[in-house]
Amino acid sequence: MSRFRYPVDTDQFQKIREQGKLYVDKTDMMYDLANQYEYVFLARPRRFGKSLLCNTFKAYFLGQRELFEGLRVMELEREWKTYPVLHFDMSSMRNCTTLQDMSDVLEAMIERYERQYGASKHINDFGSRFDQLIRHIHDTQHQQVVVIIDEYDTPMMRNLYNEDMLEGLRTMLRGFYQTVKLDGAYLRFVFITGVTKFSQLSIFSELNNLYQISMLDEYSGLCGITQDELDTVLRPCVEEYADNLGITTDEAYALLKRNYDGYHFSPKSKDVYAPFSLLRALDGKNTAHYWFESATMTGLIEHLRHYPGFNPLEFDGVNLSLNAFNAPCEKSRTPIPLLYQSGYLTIASYDKELDCYTLHFPNYEVRQGMVGGLTNYLMDTDDLERDDTILEMARALKRGDLSAALSQLRSYIAGLPYDIITRKEWMAKRKREAFYQMLLYIVFSLLDSKVDTEVRSILGRADVVIRTKTHIFVLELKVDDSVDNALAQIDDKGYAIPYEAEGRTVTKCGVSISSEQRNITHWRIVDTEGNVMDEQKSVRQANDVMNQ
Repeated sequence: MSRFRYPVDTDQFQKIREQGKLYVDKTDMMYDLANQYEYVFLARPRRFGKSLLCNTFKAYFLGQRELFEGLRVMELEREWKTYPVLHFDMSSMRNCTTLQDMSDVLEAMIERYERQYGASKHINDFGSRFDQLIRHIHDTQHQQVVVIIDEYDTPMMRNLYNEDMLEGLRTMLRGFYQTVKLDGAYLRFVFITGVTKFSQLSIFSELNNLYQISMLDEYSGLCGITQDELDTVLRPCVEEYADNLGITTDEAYALLKRNYDGYHFSPKSKDVYAPFSLLRALDGKNTAHYWFESATMTGLIEHLRHYPGFNPLEFDGVNLSLNAFNAPCEKSRTPIPLLYQSGYLTIASYDKELDCYTLHFPNYEVRQGMVGGLTNYLMDTDDLERDDTILEMARALKRGDLSAALSQLRSYIAGLPYDIITRKEWMAKRKREAFYQMLLYIVFSLLDSKVDTEVRSILGRADVVIRTKTHIFVLELKVDDSVDNALAQIDDKGYAIPYEAEGRTVTKCGVSISSEQRNITHWRIVDTEGNVMDEQKSVRQANDVMNQ
């Protein structure tokens, strides 16, 4: 049993502190924000600790000093004033299916505070009613009011492509959110979180003093767990994790980093781990992919449907300007900004001269979740059929038989529906050869944690690199082109050279795909000296060669 109590089942600051659960101290940054600014907005992906931060602000402004004993804010705060706090968690609308349902939820939240502070309900309009509530509390409590709105954009994100519902939501919520500007004299502090921004709610266009901290270096580690925090505060947790897995502490750090690290939220961002996944892994003593377990691919797939021609595996390494980052998601011309804001992509680097960001998948967990979740949608197949193929391929690779693995893959592709491309709305504009190249990337990516696609080297990118305990396979895929050219590219670009000193057998493989036959038609496997170890051609291609 673990010596540590991980907060994997709650985002309530009070409960975490009272029950002695693990808490990574961010209260110095919280204090800095609360005492320097009046209106603050923070965008972060889901499951990244925004709600815990909101609950920490709430406890601070309610003057619950006892909850902060031993934390950094105790060295900073001297007065511990108590303020009335109005905390709205808009994620409670996530499962609402009608505008009336959402209206009822907002009604209940406002009514709860009206009862608490003795305010009368004289108006039906939410904006005017919220305004009346704030003024009543200020006049009767003789205190400025603190407003915390968590996940403000949940209702809109839930209905991003439902124009009728979206317009109704805009009408319902615009006045509610505008109130925080109109009542500035009555407010001590306003903190708003979300995933993205919606310009038509007027928060960003009219609330011109809203301090957006989402892409500021000094607050890049405000949510999530930084590398420094994992190296210091959480090191005992990592050591216990390593002991339970029977590996060294260094190996444990490498494992956690590969799976859950990699998030960057500003040009010089701290290195940030996804907190939900990291803490679940430390608690469960494993490396499961928790982030995607807690979500659904439905929203992502629905989003990508509206951008035909985008290949999800091309997102790794895509460029995005600062203007595109700041564009409201309902006006964006590409899916990239929302993929970044939702946590599917993160900042890899920043070019100051061009004011341009390069994005990539943050870690193995997200990349495999993206690939795995999209596989069935792209291929019209089920988990069992796909997983059987993956298992047989993995077994073949384990014994060093790349040819058998490719034979399994070719049989699997042959069983896919013939009209798979034309039936996919968002794939309709893609060339067939690009689709089949992506299909191979997907299957190879699903094999195990030792498989990488688009592996960068000094002269280019190897399509696929597979590592086992005894072998390293370097593959180059060519569509409507020869295996000779594929193998020549491996040699010309030196794709295999980085692996020659690792002590494992290095094998090179050229794979040819026919867009006409819609499958792999030819592969040739050679050693580092160029000696042919195995070669396979499709029956049709072999017959063509004989006829020549």
